Formats: sequence, C-alpha cells, structure tokens
Amino acid sequence: MAFSKQQLKKFADLIRIDISDEKLEKMNIDSVIDWLDKLQKIDTTGIEPMLNPAEHKLPKRADVVNDGNIRDAVLANDPDTAGVSRGYFAVPKVMDE
Repeated sequence: MAFSKQQLKKFADLIRIDISDEKLEKMNIDSVIDWLDKLQKIDTTGIEPMLNPAEHKLPKRADVVNDGNIRDAVLANDPDTAGVSRGYFAVPKVMDE
C-alpha cells in the first residue's frame, strides 16, 4: 500500500507534527507499512497475549507485623538524651495551654 505525499502530509497534520517536504522524500514509509501488513496476516488464534515477555515471579515473604525491634538504634540518633532513657524523643514545647 503506497501513500502519496499529500496523504503523508495530512497524517502529519493530524498527529500534530511538522515534516518538511525534503524529509518526506527521504522517508521510506512504504516498507514500514508492508511490514505491518505482514504482521497483520500472521495467524495468532489460540495464543494468549503476554503481559510481560519475561516470566519472572517475584519472591514473596510472609506479611508479619512487627515493630522492627530497632527502638534503641533509632533513639541513639537523638542528640538530646533527655527522653532516650525513658524510650522516647524529647522535643521542645510548641504550644502553650
């Protein structure tokens, strides 16, 4: 199926791209269209579409809720050690009663 220069210009206008006449002359659109026609003729009945060409299964782990058991490591980052001995961060008061 061959396209005329006028048809290609119209396609370019429809998809909002600007192609100069020089580029249209150099483009080999017909070979691409022929290749697409060949792909359309391939019989794919009974073949399921692939979502991903790589059939990898991601490893799964048990979804267990825990506290991370790193409280002491987190509190060790506190520069103000006033609350660390009691198990919390000490912050300055921000509101009056």
